[in-house]
Amino acid sequence: MTQFLPPNLLALFAPRDPIPYLPPLEKLPHEKHHNQPYCGIAPYIREFEDPRDAPPPTRAETREERMERKRREKIERRQQEVETELKMWDPHNDPNAQGDAFKTLFVARVNYDTTESKLRREFEVYGPIKRIHMVYSKRSGKPRGYAFIEYEHERDMHSAYKHADGKKIDGRRVLVDVERGRTVKGWRPRRLGGGLGGTRRGGADVNIRHSGRDDTSRYDERGLGNDSRDMYMESEGGDGYLAPENGYLMEAAPE
Repeated sequence: MTQFLPPNLLALFAPRDPIPYLPPLEKLPHEKHHNQPYCGIAPYIREFEDPRDAPPPTRAETREERMERKRREKIERRQQEVETELKMWDPHNDPNAQGDAFKTLFVARVNYDTTESKLRREFEVYGPIKRIHMVYSKRSGKPRGYAFIEYEHERDMHSAYKHADGKKIDGRRVLVDVERGRTVKGWRPRRLGGGLGGTRRGGADVNIRHSGRDDTSRYDERGLGNDSRDMYMESEGGDGYLAPENGYLMEAAPE
């Protein structure tokens, strides 16, 4: 079909000039000639060191051993940090802790969008509230997801502790508890090796999945009619709140 095209279009399909030939800079591998023939390595064996004089071989650290060593070192560093922070931790002299600890309710797992006024409306149904303190991050200023609510009367705090656990606020079920830092002897927060809750015990087969706290039955067994200060402070050798699995340091009773 191209023979029927006009000359001006045939010029577009004309082949280019051939690439000029240039001689190679080096010879090809099969064209090279070696001045010396190949020989074995037997003459050089005497240059090797005697295996009897060689130092003993060193065993290199495997990947699994290196990971285990780093994990161990990380745990030791964290234990030292916890011991140092525990010496400086004094909840009774904390300037941020205000009001009566026995009238204060701890509220956790709060939605980050929940406001103080929203919390007040939800918890005022149990009694008049004196103060609400929502905790914010010192770096970013964003809420940390928990708050402290101080009631006017201690019985109102007991009522909120019993009935408000697992209450859904702004799409999230909150967890309520007493302020244990100033009311329970030997209590440690989670960052210092204590804390409550079973959401971080291990795998999915051991972690709890319900939204409330896991010691509600213990509180009911102790009874709400007793003096709350005796209920918080007394030690019964691992019964109730002061059980070691709940984050307390049990002290031996004097003989």
